[in-house]
Amino acid sequence: MIWIGDVLVSRGEGGVYNERMLKGARIWEPYRSKLAALYHVGNGVELGPAQRVLYLGAANGTTVSHVADYTEVVYAVEFAPRPMQDLIEVARRRRNVIPIMADATRPETYAPLVEAVDLVYQDVAQPDQAAIAIRNCVFLKPGGFLILMLKTRSVDVRKDPVAVFDETIRVLEAAGFTAQESVWLAPYHQDHAAIVCVKPGIPAE
Repeated sequence: MIWIGDVLVSRGEGGVYNERMLKGARIWEPYRSKLAALYHVGNGVELGPAQRVLYLGAANGTTVSHVADYTEVVYAVEFAPRPMQDLIEVARRRRNVIPIMADATRPETYAPLVEAVDLVYQDVAQPDQAAIAIRNCVFLKPGGFLILMLKTRSVDVRKDPVAVFDETIRVLEAAGFTAQESVWLAPYHQDHAAIVCVKPGIPAE
């Protein structure tokens, strides 16, 4: 990851969402992006130019645009029509972003469009967040990474957020994933946590 002092940045064309620039690089603001927050409070996954990413819950492409600055290609899945319009504009300016209007709970509908990926990033705030992530890891290479952004209140508003957090990790581990990192995203995002997992298997050479 690229840091200028204690500021996380990505190198790409600016002006995607009026983001600030620093020494010719785009400031990746942790209050605007949960993935940026993960890099501030934890370790996350190092992004690089040879990586392919499946991004679930792409919204209007704010975080997608930064991920695209680092990686080879981003398959960006979004279901809602309004943010999809903004995402298409991001894809127009970044040719390595592939916008896919689809329901992340049904990965079979976009299977013909997605190659094997090195990272699945899941930011879909639904009750079955872990199940959605697991289902989409059919695209994830053995030894690849899953980052699940867990919005605990979307899983069950009545449950203690810590209990939801712990239960989600158990579900992922029961599916065969190895939890590598699990952190809360406060102070940047309240009641949100990031869970970084590795898919079982040996990475292909």
